[in-house]
Amino acid sequence: MQLASPVFLTLLIVIPLMFIVSRQLPRRTTHPIIRFSDFNHGFAAGVQKMRQSLSVKAMPLLKVLRFVALSLLIITLARPQLSQSREHSIAQGIDILLTLDTSESMRAEDFVGANRIETAKSVIKEFLAHRKNDRIGLVTFAGESFTLCPLTLDYPVLTELLNDVEIGQLEDGTAIGDALATATQRLRTSTSKTKIVILLTDGENNAGSIAPETAAALAAADRIKVYTIGMGKEGGARIPYADTTFGKRYREVLTYLDEGTLKQIANATGGRYFRATDTQSLQQIYAEINRFEKTEFKTFNTVAEKELATYFLIPAVLLLAIEILLSNTVLRKIP
Repeated sequence: MQLASPVFLTLLIVIPLMFIVSRQLPRRTTHPIIRFSDFNHGFAAGVQKMRQSLSVKAMPLLKVLRFVALSLLIITLARPQLSQSREHSIAQGIDILLTLDTSESMRAEDFVGANRIETAKSVIKEFLAHRKNDRIGLVTFAGESFTLCPLTLDYPVLTELLNDVEIGQLEDGTAIGDALATATQRLRTSTSKTKIVILLTDGENNAGSIAPETAAALAAADRIKVYTIGMGKEGGARIPYADTTFGKRYREVLTYLDEGTLKQIANATGGRYFRATDTQSLQQIYAEINRFEKTEFKTFNTVAEKELATYFLIPAVLLLAIEILLSNTVLRKIP
């Protein structure tokens, strides 16, 4: 509670002054004109008995009512108020297009416990678990690109679609330029202040109709930041395949990662390039991106002030009314 006009509280000093004055007045009354020879008999005895009645004992109550009512009136003048402050937060999310390479080279098993595609899917799901209020979509690409999930806040649905991603669903190849162009097209109409693409691949651009440099220029023109991730160990890795006779075998073809192009894309759009050579480094990359691109929260306070003067004024008026009523009825003084 607060007071809008606290200066009026200085009037409370009147209360103790009035009390002191009221205590001193009876001592200054004049002596009785008629004297009695014996105060214990006759009329004097009747006066003595009258002083001990309930009405006489209740006389000080009038002063109490008057002082309390006056105090409440002074507090009313000070305008007590109740302030209620409320904090509101508005989340302004960012738009993210995850762009995942699903070419045959993503079968390479140079990550502990899983191949590249399964490792990437697992780490991306961890990334989704740490995002809130952001619209996230998914573009997959190989020799062509495809928007598997448009921008959405429904992360469970996005996770289910990610789980269903398999190698071989698209024509083989690595169309990095087409993938980035598709992601850019999806983000172009976004009204979000922050738009990013996280492009993960393990190869070089060898398919599609749009050059990676051209796609990067389009992204930069639309103020889309691109984080590129090159996946795979130095020197590449052999790609496994299923042999109907001998089971699982490996092709003697090593994957090649075009780091130069990925760095160029990142630099042109204001993003960064990362190299993931194992599961831990890939997790760290997505964690770092998560720290870079945070959801913005705008917080503002609203203060509602409720006047409480009425809660003091009404009791003050009632007490004054009671004091006037009693002083003119049961507690009336004889002049």
